[in-house]
Amino acid sequence: MSTTAQTEREARALICRIGRMMYEKGFIDGVAGNISLRLPENRILVSPSGLATGFLEPDQLIVINLDGERVDEPTEANAGLRPTSESPMHLETYRQRDDVNGVVHAHPPTAVALTLAGFDFQQCVIPEMVVLLGLMPTAPYSTPSSQENSDAISALIREHDAIMLSNHGSLTAAKTLWDAYLMLESLEHSATILHRALQINDRLKPIPPHQIEKLVAYRQQFGLLRPGDRERFARHIKSGDGDDARES
Repeated sequence: MSTTAQTEREARALICRIGRMMYEKGFIDGVAGNISLRLPENRILVSPSGLATGFLEPDQLIVINLDGERVDEPTEANAGLRPTSESPMHLETYRQRDDVNGVVHAHPPTAVALTLAGFDFQQCVIPEMVVLLGLMPTAPYSTPSSQENSDAISALIREHDAIMLSNHGSLTAAKTLWDAYLMLESLEHSATILHRALQINDRLKPIPPHQIEKLVAYRQQFGLLRPGDRERFARHIKSGDGDDARES
């Protein structure tokens, strides 16, 4: 039994486990959401299109290359299936980010609701968001399951691990698939806190600028600092956003 075979079996089991957790926590519904994981030799293990992500079986997953071509030998369980229609978004992430080995696309309801209201997630009001998610951008609206989606995140994914897709969902990417999933949990948990705060007062209490600098240092210690992060946070503080965090 080869190590690669063992690893792929574990990868398939992990994708299915995360799919169930996403469904149970309400981050997806029905056939929404998709998950991928980088295998050796830049093969990408992806969830199939048209099946409930929360109820996937390991043998239903499909292997593709970075061009989106199927490279596995179809089995009885997946012979009639196609890779997720959101594959271009996943593949764009892997092509741009050699450090990324797992990508999760979900529809976290509170976070998506905030994009409908025009909320600016690039506000420093929750310490964990600063450290774990950074200044999280919201990509312009694009039609789901289209090349537009891939184009929408293309200019952002190199410098960000977590992106909101306006009116649609979220994309999280990390060194491991498990970390990408945990980032999704942090994103939606933070969005829930923000939503509750905005129900009380639409003027959010910002983190003081000198404290933001400490959080950015933590971000670096944890290996989460992305290219340009320091400059982005410096501009954010200089612009005065650290003194007045409002709904945009």
